[in-house]
Amino acid sequence: MTDQSPLAFPPGFTWGAATAAYQIEGGANADGKGRSVWDTFSHTPGKVRGGDTGDIACDSYHRYREDADLLSSLGLSAYRFSISWPRILPDGTGQVNQAGLDYYRALADALGERGIAATATLFHWDLPQALQDRGGWASREVALRFA
Repeated sequence: MTDQSPLAFPPGFTWGAATAAYQIEGGANADGKGRSVWDTFSHTPGKVRGGDTGDIACDSYHRYREDADLLSSLGLSAYRFSISWPRILPDGTGQVNQAGLDYYRALADALGERGIAATATLFHWDLPQALQDRGGWASREVALRFA
């Protein structure tokens, strides 16, 4: 038997967590959020086992302060979250949904208050359904405008 020392992480190693908006936020119809391709997919009969949807998920949209407390209690100092495109731009383009911006600002503030570095992923496969209806990424119009 060999003597092995326990695994050690270098000083300053950052422990963090990461999530995807559709998987944790919920609030599918809250405060002006538009539909995403995942909303449509998960509501299509037979597409998701048990008919589960992200309509409520972990309800992080309403419980982000508790979630930030949980991250802090775990000793994490970094958190990567994705931004739901249809929460910011319900139709994919045009008028910005201020309530969506306010949510992400409040989330970032809550993390900062707890000493947790926030990093946002701008696109995590949460395309607004309105853009998908115009052909999605396969549409030259959509792809050239947002690529």
